Amino acid sequence: MNLDRAVMAFAGLIVLASAILSVTVSPWWIALTIFAGANMLQASFTGFCPAAMIFKAIGLRAGNAFR
Repeated sequence: MNLDRAVMAFAGLIVLASAILSVTVSPWWIALTIFAGANMLQASFTGFCPAAMIFKAIGLRAGNAFR
């Protein structure tokens, strides 16, 4: 798995988990979905992604998006 796929998988996991938690636990969990979406949007414009930095530090090789 390369860095790009790991970041997309992590973002998808966060969105799905927070959507499920907002339905089952508290509607306030939707804030995590909003945060994840805003982070994905800003990463598409700036190329800066905290999750990509963490995955790169643990040794995942970069794909085309996060070089």
